[in-house]
Amino acid sequence: MIARNAITARSGAARRLDGDRVLTWICVGLPTLGLILFFVYPMLIVFVKSITDLDGAYTLGNYSEVLNSAGFWRATRHSMVMGLSTTVISVALGFIIAHGLHRCSFRGKWLIRGAIVLPLLAPSLVQALGLIFLLGRNGLVNRFLGLELDIYGFWGLMIANTLYALPQAVMIIGASLVLLDARVYEAAEVTGATPLQQFRDLTLPASRFGVLNAAFVVFIITITDFGNAAVIGGDYSVLATEIYAQVIGQRNFNMGAVVGIMLLLPTVAAYYIERQAMKRQQSTKAGDTQPFVPSFRPLRDLPMAGLCFAVCTAIVAILGVVIFASFVHLWPYNYSLSLRHYDITLAGGYSSLWITIVISVMAATGGTLAVFLLGLGMRRIADRVAGPLQVLAAMPAAVPGMVLGLAYILTFNSTATPLYLLYGTAALIAIVNFYHYHTQAFLTTMTGFRQLPGAYEEAASSLGAGMGRIAINVIAPFIAPMLISVFFFIFMRSMVTLSAVVFLTTPQLNVAAVTIMRLDDAGLTSQAAAFSTCLMAVVMAALLGMKGILAYYRRRKPFDTAG
Repeated sequence: MIARNAITARSGAARRLDGDRVLTWICVGLPTLGLILFFVYPMLIVFVKSITDLDGAYTLGNYSEVLNSAGFWRATRHSMVMGLSTTVISVALGFIIAHGLHRCSFRGKWLIRGAIVLPLLAPSLVQALGLIFLLGRNGLVNRFLGLELDIYGFWGLMIANTLYALPQAVMIIGASLVLLDARVYEAAEVTGATPLQQFRDLTLPASRFGVLNAAFVVFIITITDFGNAAVIGGDYSVLATEIYAQVIGQRNFNMGAVVGIMLLLPTVAAYYIERQAMKRQQSTKAGDTQPFVPSFRPLRDLPMAGLCFAVCTAIVAILGVVIFASFVHLWPYNYSLSLRHYDITLAGGYSSLWITIVISVMAATGGTLAVFLLGLGMRRIADRVAGPLQVLAAMPAAVPGMVLGLAYILTFNSTATPLYLLYGTAALIAIVNFYHYHTQAFLTTMTGFRQLPGAYEEAASSLGAGMGRIAINVIAPFIAPMLISVFFFIFMRSMVTLSAVVFLTTPQLNVAAVTIMRLDDAGLTSQAAAFSTCLMAVVMAALLGMKGILAYYRRRKPFDTAG
C-alpha cells in the first residue's frame, strides 16, 4: 500500500511538472508570438518597402531619391536642431525642478509635483493649442498687450516640445538625485565643505548618468513627436511631418518607409546610449542609502522655489487657457462663458472619445496580461532563452510611434496576408498602442517579479501547488501594485497617443487625439479645446482612480512586501 501511494505521488508530481512545463512555454510563447507578429514583422515590412520601387522590384533608388531631396535634408536639419535645442532647455529646467524637489527645503512641493505631470494627461498637440490661445495672433498676450508675436514655427514648436518633454526629464533626474546618500553629505559638512562645493563635487557627478539618460529620452521624444509639429510647426518641417506628408498627402508609402527608416536611425542610436547610461546609473545604486532630508537655506531654496513655481505656472497657464477657451463664447472677441463649443458635431462628435476609452481598456487589459505571462514564463526558462527574449521585449521603445504606425498600415493594409482582417478595427489600434508602450510595461512588471521573494514560490510548491495556482494565489497578489500601475499606464497613454494611430484611423473609426487635430485643422479651435478638456478629464479620472486603488491595496497589504 505504501509503495502504491509513493508511486501515485510520484506520478502526480510528474504530471504536475509536465503541466508546469507546458504552461511555462504557453506563457512565453504567446507573448513572444505577439511580439513577432505585431512588432518584428511590421518593422521588416517597413524595411522591405523602403527598398522596393512602384513595380515591386528591389532597389536602393528610393534612398537615392530621398537623400537627393532638399526637403528631406531641410526636415532632418530642423529635427536635429529642434531636438538638441529642446533637450538642452528641458534637461536644464528638469534638473532645476528635480533639484528643488529633492535637495531643497520649501513649502508647496505637492503643487509642483501635481503641475509637472499635467502635460502627460493630454496629447502633445494640446501644448501647441495652449500656446496658440496664449501667444498666437489672437492670443491673450497679443490682444491685451498689443504685441505682434508670431508663435508658429521654430520658437512655438520648441516651447511646446519643451513643456511636453519636461515631465520625463524631471522624473528621470529626480530618480538619480534620490539615490544620493545623506551620509556622504554629512561627512562633507564635517570636513568643512561649503554647500556650493558639495553641489559641485557630490551632486553633479552623482547625477550625471541621470542627466545623460534624461537628455536622450527628451531627444527621442522631440524628434519623433508629430502632434506639436502638426499644430504649431507652420512651415518648420520636421521628419515626423515629412512622413505624414509622404503617406497621407502624396500616398507614397515607399518614400514614407524610407523617411521612417531615416527617422529610426537617430532614435535607435539615442536609445542605445540612453540604455547604457541607465545601466551605469543602476550600477551605482547603494542598497542601504540613507534618505537625504534638506535643511532650509534661504540663499539656495528661495531662488530655486521661485524658478520651480515659475515653470509650473507656465505649464498650468498653457493647459489652463485651453480649458478656459473651451468655455469662451467667441474667442477672442466675446469672453462670456458658454457651453456651445461642447456641442461637437464635426468629426463624429464624441463617438471617438468613447471609442478611444474602449480601445484603451482593450490595450490595457490585453497588454497587462501579456507582460504578466511573459514575466511569469521567463522566471522558469533558461537564461540563454530569457536573455534574447528580454532584449526583444525592450526593443519597441527604440521605435518612434510614427514609424510603428506606418509599419502597421503597410503590413495590415495588404490583402496578401490574413492579418488584413484586423485593418480598420479597434483591435488593431489597441494592439499598436500596447506595442508602442510595451517596453515600459514589461520593465515595470519585471521590477515587480524581481521583488518577489523566492521563498514564497518554494513554500507554495512544497505544499503541492502547481505553476498556475502559484501564479494566481501567490505571484499575482504580490505584484498587483505593479500590474495596476501597468494597466493604468497603458490606458492613459493609449488615450492621448497620436503619432502611432494617425495612420490607422478611418472615417468609421476615429480616436480622440486625431479628432482634436482634425477640429483644429478645420479652424474649430475652440471645439478642439473643448474636446481636449473632455479627454484630459477622462485621463485625470484614470490617474486619480489608479492612486485610489493603490492606496486601498496598500492598506490591505496581502503580503508583507518589506520581506
